[in-house]
Amino acid sequence: MPYYSDDLIEEVRSRSDIVEVIGGYVRLQRKGSTYFGLCPFHNEKTGSFSVSPNKQMYYCFGCGAGGNVFTFLMQYENFTFSEAMETLAERAGMSLPKQEFSAGQKKEADKRARLLEVNKEAAKYFYMLLRNPRGGKAYRYFKERGLTDETMQRFGLGYSDQYSDDLYRYLREKGYEDELLKDSGLIAYDEKRGAHDKFWNRAMFPIMDVNSRVIGFGGRVMGDGEPKYLNSPETKIFDKSRNLYGLNLARSTRQEQLLLCEGYMDVIALHQAGFDNAVASLGTSLTSGHANLLKRYTKEVYLTYDSDGAGVKAALRAIPILKEVGITTKVIDMRPYKDPDEFIKALGAEEYRKRIQGAENSFLYEIRILEQDYDLRDPEGKTAFYNEIARRLLSFPEKLERENYIEAIASKYQMGFGNLRELVAHVAERGGIVSRTKPLKSGIHEKHNKEDPAKKSQRLLLTWLVEDSRLYEKVRSWISAEDFTDKMCRRAAEILFEAYEKGQTVSPAQIVSMFEEEEQQKEIAAVFNAMLEEIDTKDDKEKALRDTLVKVKENSIDEHSKTGGPADMDEIKRVIEEKRVLEELRKLHISID
Repeated sequence: MPYYSDDLIEEVRSRSDIVEVIGGYVRLQRKGSTYFGLCPFHNEKTGSFSVSPNKQMYYCFGCGAGGNVFTFLMQYENFTFSEAMETLAERAGMSLPKQEFSAGQKKEADKRARLLEVNKEAAKYFYMLLRNPRGGKAYRYFKERGLTDETMQRFGLGYSDQYSDDLYRYLREKGYEDELLKDSGLIAYDEKRGAHDKFWNRAMFPIMDVNSRVIGFGGRVMGDGEPKYLNSPETKIFDKSRNLYGLNLARSTRQEQLLLCEGYMDVIALHQAGFDNAVASLGTSLTSGHANLLKRYTKEVYLTYDSDGAGVKAALRAIPILKEVGITTKVIDMRPYKDPDEFIKALGAEEYRKRIQGAENSFLYEIRILEQDYDLRDPEGKTAFYNEIARRLLSFPEKLERENYIEAIASKYQMGFGNLRELVAHVAERGGIVSRTKPLKSGIHEKHNKEDPAKKSQRLLLTWLVEDSRLYEKVRSWISAEDFTDKMCRRAAEILFEAYEKGQTVSPAQIVSMFEEEEQQKEIAAVFNAMLEEIDTKDDKEKALRDTLVKVKENSIDEHSKTGGPADMDEIKRVIEEKRVLEELRKLHISID
């Protein structure tokens, strides 16, 4: 990536509000001075992903992902720093100067470009083979599935030859080296077989990103081989949890909703039938990454999964994931047919359009499927079913929305609106709504995975100091950067204290930019994101601050005592002096006025 001055990087960062940028990908809700949502980097049901407008940082308390606005784009979009810089500069209306690439940066950018080039070359070769006598099996397969030549061309469909080193030999002749081919996921290597194709004797489906660049492939075996369907492994350019098949075409649809399918052929069949808003996840269950990607292009998703048991389970998994990012979800009923491809072949596009118009509300769908688990002829079974309905209705935080659903459910199951509303209130009273856990007086959240107490105290102190720079004047005579024994905490303290000593302001997001490695950026984000709870009174806060200072100082003395030898008089004197300071600190009253 190009070299940019620190001042220019900071200008682009400061003109890119992180809440607005991340809000375009993740549904955020404000809680106090911080925004929370579902983490786009791991699957979760409870939002532990925080975005701080004051710090201009994000941090996930679940998986530890964190950083500034540059880090987010690099993690989420798989951008290089240069691409993130250019995207944010353009968004802010800034023009960046032309920059030269360093050798390492140029190598990395070239690698990504060449991987895209290799995939494009492979797609062209597969496309050519399908229209060659060698691709007859795959061509007949696509024709038997009802695809026209125009549709095959539109989706770039192809064929991988029956010889297991055919693509390898072709790409080698084109001048691509073994290391690049291995990294592309198209070629595999082992001691017994040497270099061989990942895909052979398969009908090929190129997978494209939203910009129509080939980033991977899916292949359907011709014959009885296993596995029936095979996808490219994840590479530097292919992340199956954050890409959707057909989105490069569906993104330009004029329809208000997107149709979410399970397979490649469903997407292709729907597009051929005139439904250009169909997409599918890539051989994996729907993830929060997929949901956030969908949110960028639509507010409404219609699930058109298989109508069998596996399809029902997939729909039930997808509904809450889509709901959590703010997508309205409906479910298309394709019974008695299994999938969209089969349905359209049997009844045609117009009948499918009617099924879209009659799609079922996702919550009502969940209740209808839930009903199958209970014997409603038995009073005990019916009571258990109604109690479960009441518990699920409590998932709607807004009273108006909850009551609308109570009315719909009561009407469907002839329960009576008043009766069901009373049951919902009763379930809530006896524990249907989980009460909030009481925060610790120290201001630190208690976690199942216990963090090192020393590191926890150091992070908490740094978080306090960065959120209220006035506190530095209160503590500077009692604590120094050397008292921070954790390596990353000490580096953060050195940068922060140096700036404060000079009377300068420095934001955590600015400090993140001083570190190049992604792992370091995650660590520094964690340093400045210790969980601070609202502490009731000024006295409690002053006591919590002093207690934290004492813990940091105690740990510093313990660590220095271990490093100094018995004959090291200077170190012994230093430790004695530090213990004296500690005793004074224990008795100290720190005013935060």
